[in-house]
Amino acid sequence: MRSRLEQLTRRLAELDGLLADPDTAQDMDTFRKLSRERSELEPVVVAFGAYTGTEEDLATAQQMLSDPDMKGLAEDELKSGKLRLEQLEAELQVLLLPRDPDDGRSLFLEVRAGTGGDESALFAGDLLRMYTRFAERNRWQVEVMSESESELGGYKEAIVRIAGDGAYGRLKFESGGHRVQRVPATETQGRIHTSACTVAIMPEADEVAEVNINTSDLRIDTFRASGAGGQHVNKTDSAVRITHLPTGIVVECQDDRSQHRNRDKAMKVLAARIKDKEVRERQAKEAAQRKSLVGSGDRSERIRTYNFPQGRITDHRINLTLYKLQNVLDGDLDEVISALASEHQAELLAALGDE
Repeated sequence: MRSRLEQLTRRLAELDGLLADPDTAQDMDTFRKLSRERSELEPVVVAFGAYTGTEEDLATAQQMLSDPDMKGLAEDELKSGKLRLEQLEAELQVLLLPRDPDDGRSLFLEVRAGTGGDESALFAGDLLRMYTRFAERNRWQVEVMSESESELGGYKEAIVRIAGDGAYGRLKFESGGHRVQRVPATETQGRIHTSACTVAIMPEADEVAEVNINTSDLRIDTFRASGAGGQHVNKTDSAVRITHLPTGIVVECQDDRSQHRNRDKAMKVLAARIKDKEVRERQAKEAAQRKSLVGSGDRSERIRTYNFPQGRITDHRINLTLYKLQNVLDGDLDEVISALASEHQAELLAALGDE
């Protein structure tokens, strides 16, 4: 581990030199890439600096033991220094864990109503609002890519793009089945109903070429948009449906009055879905060797229950229960997300220990 940390320290110094070079600033893509790498390395190098500094303090304290007048102070320094060294070592182990290369990306969020009819569609609307509020708290941008509203409100399906640094890394564990238990507004007998929705979180592809989409593999249909949207919807073939023939993935976009913009949105969603499919297939192979509790990304897995009568939210993967349902639905997801991230870190550390 030490040689790796020394290598990272040298790389940080190299990055500082490159970023200070005027030629680097001329290429903004390169400048952003190097800046991102530097921001990832800096916490590791700072922690390693603290670690080596503590080692030097311990060596000094060890020498002081031979001085009768300084022995008491030296013993205190050795005790606190060893404790500090253990803490820093644990911190460095976490900082050196393999990073998900997609963590810094923006994302596409899909919410689909499942069992429960109109109540499920209303719950899909609640979930979309929850994630939108969370995005606003983090100063991320939210763009609607496609939506299909239900008759009583809510959504049969909605796709939004959430753009912001680290958005995918924060929300990637939200994929899966979300269940709600509450008395629907249409229920006259006061009975509690259970409904479900599916959430998919997909990292945005940098460009369509990243997932090798061949135009000959696409069937693109245009048609007249339907539903709300103004007079234009029934006059022009602005809606776009793209079918990726090798995978059977179908994407529709009709929210914009421009066919070109709808096509561009659909291609971005398609690229993300294909990338997501590749990631989930890779995770399935890894899960066959070692089951991943938090990060399986299995859409059929029930991950969370929202119980309105008890004001309770339960994440079944980590047995976390919070009695602050309304706060969570208002976008206060930090406690849940941090607990999931900590559990994932623990899994990675355990896996490294087993190797």
